[in-house]
Amino acid sequence: MLRQFVFNCVALVVIVDPVGTAAIFAGLTRNGSDAHRRRMALRGTLIATGLILSFAFGGEFLLLALGVELPAFQVAGGVLLFLLATEMVFARHSGLRQTTDDETAEAERSEDISVFPLAIPLLAGPGALTSIVLLMRQAGGAPEAKALVVLALVLVMLGTFAVLLTAGPLLRLLGVTGTNVVSRVLGVILAALAAQLLLTGVRQALFG
Repeated sequence: MLRQFVFNCVALVVIVDPVGTAAIFAGLTRNGSDAHRRRMALRGTLIATGLILSFAFGGEFLLLALGVELPAFQVAGGVLLFLLATEMVFARHSGLRQTTDDETAEAERSEDISVFPLAIPLLAGPGALTSIVLLMRQAGGAPEAKALVVLALVLVMLGTFAVLLTAGPLLRLLGVTGTNVVSRVLGVILAALAAQLLLTGVRQALFG
């Protein structure tokens, strides 16, 4: 149980990438007051947590309704997460988790960034939504295992909220290079997790 809980936490931390998200958050709120930043961080984190939880408990039902089997979803999720890992390692913007230039410009003009782009796609992007469904599916029908997934999500989002609150001082401490190093290390770990998901999905599709 403890091993699986640690795996859940690591997987979610890597995908959410609190430090990378904090860098974008700090840039978007650089002209706001401390109260405004706290309000945006709180609302964005709560909205993202609610969205991810809705996928945690309703994602598999949606897949069944669409006729998508788990191996296919694992293969698709593995490919998607691998693309996200590539983006993190090579500092490229594919649109999976980062916003486009037009979206960034729109966000900079808006005072409320809690829903877009903070909650979606920075915190509750395709990678996070895919991963939570897979983690809940791996938990099977055991309530304790599913509770550990939810607990891991809550802890990761609380940690992310704390990082967002300290985004300014944290980024000054790490600098651009330090922030990129953290994101690249997380990207390598995510690539390994993506490869494992892909291999598991292919193996289940071929051999049952």
